[in-house]
Amino acid sequence: MIVSLIIILIISLSGLSLTYLFAKDATFLWRLAAGNIVGSSLFGLVCFVIANFFGLSIFAVLIGLLISALPLLLLRDKAAKRRLKDDWQRGKDKNQGVSYRKVWRIGYYLFFLILFIAFFDRAMIVGNDGIFTGGSQNFGDLPYHLGAIFSFTDGQNFPPQNPSFAGAKFTYPFIADFLTACLVKFGASLQSAMFVQNVFWAFSLLVILERFVFKLTNNRLAGKIAPFILFFSGGFGFLWFFKDYWYGTQGLWEILWNLPTDYTIGEKFRWGNSLVVLFLTQRSLLLGMPLTIIVLGKLWEFFATEKEEKEDEEENQKLKVKRIKENSSEIVVYLSPFIVGLLAGTLPLIHAHSLVFLFIISAFLFFFSLQNWKNWIAFAAGVSVIAIPELIWLMAGSVTNTSEFIAWHYGWDLKEGENLLLFWIKNTGILILLLILSFGLIFLPQQREDAELEESKKVKGKRQKSDAKTLDSRISTNHLIFFLPFLFLFVISNAAKFAPWEWDNIKILIYCFVGAIPFVAFLLAWLWEKNEVLSKALAISCFGVLILAGTLDVWRTASAQIRSQVFDADAVKIADKLKRITEPDDLFLNAPTFNSAIVLTGRRSLMRYTGHLSSHGIDFAARENDVKKIYAGDGTAEVLMRKYGVKYVLISPRERDGLPVNEQFFQKYRVIAEEGNYKVYEVK
Repeated sequence: MIVSLIIILIISLSGLSLTYLFAKDATFLWRLAAGNIVGSSLFGLVCFVIANFFGLSIFAVLIGLLISALPLLLLRDKAAKRRLKDDWQRGKDKNQGVSYRKVWRIGYYLFFLILFIAFFDRAMIVGNDGIFTGGSQNFGDLPYHLGAIFSFTDGQNFPPQNPSFAGAKFTYPFIADFLTACLVKFGASLQSAMFVQNVFWAFSLLVILERFVFKLTNNRLAGKIAPFILFFSGGFGFLWFFKDYWYGTQGLWEILWNLPTDYTIGEKFRWGNSLVVLFLTQRSLLLGMPLTIIVLGKLWEFFATEKEEKEDEEENQKLKVKRIKENSSEIVVYLSPFIVGLLAGTLPLIHAHSLVFLFIISAFLFFFSLQNWKNWIAFAAGVSVIAIPELIWLMAGSVTNTSEFIAWHYGWDLKEGENLLLFWIKNTGILILLLILSFGLIFLPQQREDAELEESKKVKGKRQKSDAKTLDSRISTNHLIFFLPFLFLFVISNAAKFAPWEWDNIKILIYCFVGAIPFVAFLLAWLWEKNEVLSKALAISCFGVLILAGTLDVWRTASAQIRSQVFDADAVKIADKLKRITEPDDLFLNAPTFNSAIVLTGRRSLMRYTGHLSSHGIDFAARENDVKKIYAGDGTAEVLMRKYGVKYVLISPRERDGLPVNEQFFQKYRVIAEEGNYKVYEVK
C-alpha cells in the first residue's frame, strides 16, 4: 500500500500544478483532488504509450512517472509558487482553531473518507479459501477487471488484445485497470492498489462535485448536500425495506445487520445506487466522472460568464492567453480552454461514454454562447489533439459491431406494460418533483436574493466577488438553458439504446442525474436557510427520502454483509502454477464464463463470458459453437484447435457444469498442471 500511496502522491502533485493553468480560483483541497484525477490520466496515458513500445516493467513505470512529474516544473515560476503557497495557507487557516464550522467541515470529509474506506475494502477480498467480493453487483465485473489487469502485468498484452476474445482489439476503456497494473508492476499488491485508487478517486469525485455545484448555484450548503445525493442515490426502495421489517421476525437493529436484499437494484428496481452498481463495478467511470465534471465546470464558465471588468480581464489574460508572433501576425492561444480540451481528449481510453456526453453538452451550449467562440474553438482543438488519434487507434481493426450500439428502445429498462413515469418515480423517488420545484424557484429572483443575503450574514469577512453576485433572472435563465441538454439526453436515453444491452444506457443517464443534482441540492439548501421550523423540517424530510434507500444498500456493502466467492482456492493455485510454466502469449481454451481460472493468469482466452462480449458488441456465436465442439471431442476438434492456435485446454468445474465435456478425448494429451478438480492439457 505504501508504494501505491507514494505514486499517487507524486502524480497528484503533478496534476495539482497543472490546475493553475486552467483554474483561477480554487481551494487547495480542490486542486489536490483535481490533481489526483488529472495526474492519474496523464500518468496512465504516458505509461501506456511506453508499454506499447517496451512492454510493462518497473523501468517503464519509472520512466512514465518521471515524465508525468514534469508539470511540477511549473511551480518553479515565482507567481505559481506564490499562488500555491497562498492556497496552502488559506486551506491551513480554515482548519486551525476550534469552531462549529471547522468541526463540521472536518467531520464532513472524514465521514466520506471512512465510508469510502469501508465500502471499497469490499471490492476484492482475498482469503485462504479463494477470492471474494463484498459487492452484490460486482460478481461478474470483478473478474473482468482482474482479467484486464493481469493481462497487462503477466500477459504483456501490448498492443492490447481483448483477453476475453483472443485476436480482437481491446476497445473497452482500460486506462483505470492499466493504472492498477502499473502500481502492481512497481511492487504494490493488486488488492491494495485497487483499494487505494478507488478510495482516492471517489474522494476526489466528492470534492470536485462539491465545487462544481457551488460554482453553479453560488450556495455552499448546496455543494455539501450534492455528494450525499450522488453517493446515496436511490428511490422508494426503503418502503420495501419497511415492509420486510414489518412482516419479518427480526428487530430493527437485527435486520439492519442482516439486510436480505438491495433496495435500489433487483427485480423491482433498475436504477440502482451509484456506489453499488457503478463506482464499485465500473472503475472506468470512477476515474472518468470526476474528470468529466472538471471539464463540465469549465464549460459552464464558457457559457455563463460575462465579460470581466478591464482589470480582471488583464489578470485573466496573464493566465489564459499566450501570444505567439509569427510572420508579423499575432495568434492568440487560449491556454485554459485548450488545456481543458486536452483533458477531455483523454476520455476515449478512460470512459468513452463520458466523452459522448461532453460532445453533446458542448455542441448544445456552443450555440447559446457564440460570443465566447474563441474559447470553444480552443477547447475543441484541445479535444481533437488527443481524442482523434485515440479514436482512430481504437476503431482500426476493431471487431466491435457498432450497429449493435444504437437502436430504438422505449423506456430504458422498463418492464413490458409498466408505466414509464411511475417507473422513474419508483426508481428515483421525489427527485423529479424536487427538480421541477427547483426550476420554479429559479424564476423567483427576489427569493434567491433573500437566500443569498441570509447566507452572506453567516459569513464573516469580505466575500469573494464571485460569491457576492446576485443571481438575477438572466443568470437563472442560463441555468435552465444549461440543464436542457441534460434533459434532452434523458429523453433520448428513454427512446433509444446506445449499447447492445439497454441497461448500459445508465452510463449516459447517470450524467443526467448529475446535471439534476445541483438544482435539487439548491432547493434543499434554500428551504433550510429560510430559518423557519416548517421549512427546515421539510428540507430534512426531503433529504431523507432522497438518500434512505441508497443508504441501506451502501450500508449493506460497507458493513460486510455480503461475501460472494468469485474464485475458489484451487483456481487461485492453478493460476499461479500456469503463470510459472506458460508463456505470456499462450492461448487457452476454457468455458465461456466470467470466473475462469485463466482470468488470474493474464493469458488470453479463446473466449470468455458471453454477457461481457455481447455488451461490447462482439459477435461471438460462431466461436462459441466451435468451443462446444472442441470440448465435446467432435471430429473437427483438433482442426479447430489448430485453426485458433489453442495451446492449452482447461477442464474444471466451470467446464463440466456448462459444457458437454468429453474428458476421454483429452486424455491423449499431456497434463501440465493439476489442482483439485482443475486440469490443464497441452494440446499443441
